[in-house]
Amino acid sequence: MADMRALVNAQMAAMIDGCFGCLDAAAETINARTGLSVNKGTLSKRLSGQYGWPIDEVAALEDAAGRHPVTRVIARRLNPDERTARGSILAQAGAISKETGEAVNAILAAQQSASSKDWAAAAAEIDEAVQALRTARSFAEAHIRESGNG
Repeated sequence: MADMRALVNAQMAAMIDGCFGCLDAAAETINARTGLSVNKGTLSKRLSGQYGWPIDEVAALEDAAGRHPVTRVIARRLNPDERTARGSILAQAGAISKETGEAVNAILAAQQSASSKDWAAAAAEIDEAVQALRTARSFAEAHIRESGNG
């Protein structure tokens, strides 16, 4: 497994950039949701890898953003066997349907909004849809290689 701290930091950086726009907004969100006193300097040190991310702060930002990328990364540790975790092309089709539907919804919401935050959310949903398609493609390519007809 990749370095967990680097993986969590990458997920947190993407979420902060895409959903909150800046460290000040992320810090204020943590403060409001947890009652803690966190500032952008602390978040900057966490993103640089100097400090780790406390789970309550991760949960506060994920819940506020309506996205749970770090939780997903951690949950994958329970079943690292990718074939089991992603073992059905029907499950892949369901993920594609779900993620593209969410992307379309976010795009339509952003189109009706004047907020760059909505456009950032749409971009993040599009990325998730693209990832679902890539995962399904990898699954299909693996089956081609296994069948020897590739």
